[in-house]
Amino acid sequence: MDLVIWSLAMTAALVVGLFVLLVSGVIYTVFTESVLPPGIQGPGKLRLIYGIQLAIGTLGNMAQSLGLGPQITVVRYLRKKVLRTKHKEEAGLSIQDVQFDGVPVRVYQPRSASAGKRRGILFFHGGGWVFGSINEYDNLCRYIAKETDSVVVSVGYRLAPEHRYPTQFEDCLNATLHFLKTADDYGVDGSRIVVSGDSAGGNLTAAVCLRITTMKDSSGLPPLCAQVMIYPALQMVDFNLPSYQQNQYVPVLFRTRMIFFYLQYLNGDMSLGEDVLSGHHLPVEIKTNYRRWLKADLIPSEFQVGDHKPNLVLTHEEDVYDLVKPSLEPTFSPLLASDAAIGRLPPAYILTCEFDVLRDDGLLFKRRLEDNGVPVTSYHVQDGFHGIISFFDNGYLTFPSGKQAVDSIVSFLKDL
Repeated sequence: MDLVIWSLAMTAALVVGLFVLLVSGVIYTVFTESVLPPGIQGPGKLRLIYGIQLAIGTLGNMAQSLGLGPQITVVRYLRKKVLRTKHKEEAGLSIQDVQFDGVPVRVYQPRSASAGKRRGILFFHGGGWVFGSINEYDNLCRYIAKETDSVVVSVGYRLAPEHRYPTQFEDCLNATLHFLKTADDYGVDGSRIVVSGDSAGGNLTAAVCLRITTMKDSSGLPPLCAQVMIYPALQMVDFNLPSYQQNQYVPVLFRTRMIFFYLQYLNGDMSLGEDVLSGHHLPVEIKTNYRRWLKADLIPSEFQVGDHKPNLVLTHEEDVYDLVKPSLEPTFSPLLASDAAIGRLPPAYILTCEFDVLRDDGLLFKRRLEDNGVPVTSYHVQDGFHGIISFFDNGYLTFPSGKQAVDSIVSFLKDL
């Protein structure tokens, strides 16, 4: 009996010790490897969010080391538990999980009678093409459906590393085409369908719009009404733009983490990370060509800083270039689409955050759209960070700017 008690005590001590080490390590990392600039909203709450992310990632690594499964799979499971949404009936909404052309979707339909057909909104979630789910964005989609009196379709596209580009894009494209063809079945006006998404979902939004604008003449489908891009990731050419330099250590999206997500989406070869970060992944003539659209001079002056150092790398690794060539396709990097393709896009709404590595992607895309005659409505969250709309209604972890940003999106949609 004494041996059993001793074993239980030792096990308990080990668990407590590991927990203390985990918490200590997370706190140390949060305060030493991240930077929260003056003016960012809710720094204490943001540190807590980043700490939770770190803890989940660390537990994922530990589980992988113990042979319990791949780190990404474990992290997804833990995120599901931490970020789980209780499925409940929503007053005024009918919610159903179905499939659009084999792609899982969740459809949110207002129950109230409508004088005419409603607006339709497709939503592509964020998560770096690796994480994220319909469930994680359930509250946001419910809110948008209710506040705009629209039918919202949240798309559960397949994720990396199990599936690489262009799978995610194709899932979103197929779901969109299906909705355009079956809009009547959901009481939706086919000429009032909007495509939207945040972060990686913003990338997929632009990519789907680019592809559909080249298809509509032959398919007979109505044109998309608008595109809503929330801090979108739009190019894998230059990770040295001002926002990447200014915000490279700002939670919840570091510069190196963005490269991780891009490579997971592209081909999963993490050995390319340093070359991509330093700019050795593309020939100088290609980088020079894209400087027409990718340079600090094109960003509004208030976002330019004196200490910005442009990427002047004049060499490249040919074998690396061969591996990353697909990243230059417009459906991977929409910011690189031709002027003719950009000019055919529907009116846009673009949300950017000051303390976000992806800020300048959104600002540069806004410039490209406007230069090609596409109407753009923009909203800049002056004290915001990447991911802030996910915390628009999260109890203690609610950020007022996140709620204001979501309401700005709702206002734009209601005017369509």
